[in-house]
Amino acid sequence: MKKIVDYRKFLEVSEKATLADLKVVYRSLMKKWHPDKFQDSEESKAEAEETSKYIIEAYHFLVSIAPETRSQSLEEYTTTINESNITDFEFKSQVLKIWFHDGNEYEYFDVPKAVYVKLVNADSRGRFARRHIFNSYVYRSVNRLVATA
Repeated sequence: MKKIVDYRKFLEVSEKATLADLKVVYRSLMKKWHPDKFQDSEESKAEAEETSKYIIEAYHFLVSIAPETRSQSLEEYTTTINESNITDFEFKSQVLKIWFHDGNEYEYFDVPKAVYVKLVNADSRGRFARRHIFNSYVYRSVNRLVATA
Protein backbone atom coordinates (compact mmCIF):
# COMPACT_ATOMS: atom_id res chain seq x y z
CA MET A 1 0.00 0.00 0.00
CA LYS A 2 1.25 3.43 -0.88
CA LYS A 3 0.57 4.74 2.62
CA ILE A 4 2.84 2.13 4.20
CA VAL A 5 5.60 2.78 1.66
CA ASP A 6 5.32 6.56 2.07
CA TYR A 7 5.48 6.39 5.87
CA ARG A 8 8.48 4.06 5.83
CA LYS A 9 10.23 6.28 3.31
CA PHE A 10 9.47 9.43 5.30
CA LEU A 11 10.77 7.91 8.55
CA GLU A 12 13.63 6.24 6.65
CA VAL A 13 12.94 2.78 8.08
CA SER A 14 12.72 -0.61 6.42
CA GLU A 15 9.89 -3.07 6.74
CA LYS A 16 12.08 -4.99 9.19
CA ALA A 17 12.19 -2.05 11.61
CA THR A 18 11.39 -3.05 15.19
CA LEU A 19 9.30 -1.05 17.63
CA ALA A 20 12.52 0.12 19.27
CA ASP A 21 13.86 1.32 15.89
CA LEU A 22 10.63 3.20 15.20
CA LYS A 23 10.74 4.82 18.62
CA VAL A 24 14.33 6.04 18.14
CA VAL A 25 13.52 7.50 14.72
CA TYR A 26 10.31 9.07 16.01
CA ARG A 27 12.03 10.74 18.96
CA SER A 28 14.89 12.11 16.89
CA LEU A 29 12.53 13.53 14.26
CA MET A 30 10.29 15.07 16.91
CA LYS A 31 13.30 16.73 18.54
CA LYS A 32 14.20 18.19 15.17
CA TRP A 33 10.69 19.26 14.13
CA HIS A 34 9.01 20.19 17.41
CA PRO A 35 7.05 23.44 16.80
CA ASP A 36 8.44 25.08 19.96
CA LYS A 37 11.87 25.18 18.27
CA PHE A 38 10.47 27.35 15.46
CA GLN A 39 9.48 30.60 17.13
CA ASP A 40 11.25 32.90 14.66
CA SER A 41 8.37 33.08 12.15
CA GLU A 42 4.77 31.94 11.91
CA GLU A 43 5.48 30.30 8.57
CA SER A 44 8.28 28.09 9.91
CA LYS A 45 6.23 27.27 13.02
CA ALA A 46 3.26 26.24 10.86
CA GLU A 47 5.52 24.04 8.72
CA ALA A 48 6.97 22.43 11.84
CA GLU A 49 3.46 21.76 13.18
CA GLU A 50 2.41 20.06 9.93
CA THR A 51 5.60 18.04 9.78
CA SER A 52 5.33 16.95 13.41
CA LYS A 53 1.69 15.89 12.85
CA TYR A 54 2.80 13.80 9.89
CA ILE A 55 5.64 12.27 11.94
CA ILE A 56 3.17 11.31 14.68
CA GLU A 57 0.71 9.87 12.15
CA ALA A 58 3.41 7.85 10.39
CA TYR A 59 4.85 6.56 13.66
CA HIS A 60 1.50 5.43 15.07
CA PHE A 61 0.50 3.80 11.80
CA LEU A 62 3.76 1.85 11.47
CA VAL A 63 3.59 0.80 15.13
CA SER A 64 0.03 -0.47 14.60
CA ILE A 65 1.11 -2.79 11.76
CA ALA A 66 4.47 -3.84 13.21
CA PRO A 67 4.94 -7.59 13.66
CA GLU A 68 5.66 -7.08 17.36
CA THR A 69 2.36 -5.26 17.84
CA ARG A 70 0.46 -7.94 15.96
CA SER A 71 2.14 -10.73 17.92
CA GLN A 72 1.02 -9.10 21.19
CA SER A 73 -2.61 -9.41 20.12
CA LEU A 74 -2.31 -12.65 18.15
CA GLU A 75 -4.38 -14.68 20.60
CA GLU A 76 -7.28 -12.21 20.48
CA TYR A 77 -7.01 -11.95 16.69
CA THR A 78 -6.99 -15.73 16.27
CA THR A 79 -10.06 -16.08 18.50
CA THR A 80 -11.91 -13.39 16.54
CA ILE A 81 -11.19 -14.75 13.06
CA ASN A 82 -11.95 -18.34 14.05
CA GLU A 83 -14.93 -17.94 16.36
CA SER A 84 -16.71 -14.71 15.43
CA ASN A 85 -18.81 -14.07 12.35
CA ILE A 86 -18.29 -11.18 9.96
CA THR A 87 -21.05 -8.62 10.50
CA ASP A 88 -20.02 -6.09 7.86
CA PHE A 89 -17.16 -5.02 5.63
CA GLU A 90 -16.15 -2.19 3.32
CA PHE A 91 -13.50 -1.78 0.66
CA LYS A 92 -11.82 1.50 -0.25
CA SER A 93 -8.47 2.11 -1.95
CA GLN A 94 -7.21 -1.45 -1.43
CA VAL A 95 -8.08 -1.33 2.27
CA LEU A 96 -10.62 -3.88 3.42
CA LYS A 97 -12.21 -3.11 6.77
CA ILE A 98 -14.04 -6.02 8.44
CA TRP A 99 -16.34 -5.79 11.46
CA PHE A 100 -16.89 -8.91 13.54
CA HIS A 101 -19.82 -9.95 15.70
CA ASP A 102 -17.63 -9.83 18.85
CA GLY A 103 -17.10 -6.07 18.33
CA ASN A 104 -13.60 -6.23 16.87
CA GLU A 105 -12.67 -4.38 13.67
CA TYR A 106 -9.63 -5.01 11.50
CA GLU A 107 -8.19 -3.25 8.46
CA TYR A 108 -6.39 -5.32 5.82
CA PHE A 109 -4.01 -3.51 3.48
CA ASP A 110 -3.13 -4.05 -0.20
CA VAL A 111 -6.15 -6.25 -0.83
CA PRO A 112 -6.75 -6.48 -4.59
CA LYS A 113 -10.19 -5.54 -5.81
CA ALA A 114 -10.55 -9.02 -7.33
CA VAL A 115 -10.22 -10.58 -3.86
CA TYR A 116 -12.85 -8.18 -2.51
CA VAL A 117 -15.23 -9.09 -5.35
CA LYS A 118 -14.71 -12.79 -4.58
CA LEU A 119 -15.46 -12.09 -0.90
CA VAL A 120 -18.70 -10.33 -1.83
CA ASN A 121 -19.75 -13.25 -4.06
CA ALA A 122 -18.60 -16.05 -1.75
CA ASP A 123 -21.16 -18.55 -0.44
CA SER A 124 -19.48 -18.35 2.96
CA ARG A 125 -17.72 -15.03 3.50
CA GLY A 126 -16.15 -16.21 6.75
CA ARG A 127 -14.67 -19.32 5.15
CA PHE A 128 -13.42 -17.32 2.15
CA ALA A 129 -11.84 -14.69 4.43
CA ARG A 130 -10.16 -17.35 6.60
CA ARG A 131 -8.66 -18.99 3.51
CA HIS A 132 -7.72 -15.93 1.45
CA ILE A 133 -7.59 -12.78 3.59
CA PHE A 134 -7.02 -13.10 7.33
CA ASN A 135 -3.47 -14.46 7.20
CA SER A 136 -2.50 -13.17 3.76
CA TYR A 137 -2.47 -9.40 4.19
CA VAL A 138 -0.98 -6.88 6.58
CA TYR A 139 -3.65 -5.94 9.11
CA ARG A 140 -4.21 -3.81 12.15
CA SER A 141 -6.84 -3.65 14.85
CA VAL A 142 -9.08 -0.61 14.61
CA ASN A 143 -10.26 -1.21 18.20
CA ARG A 144 -6.74 -0.72 19.54
CA LEU A 145 -6.44 2.58 17.65
CA VAL A 146 -9.61 3.87 19.33
CA ALA A 147 -8.51 2.57 22.73
CA THR A 148 -5.13 4.31 22.56
CA ALA A 149 -6.42 7.59 21.12
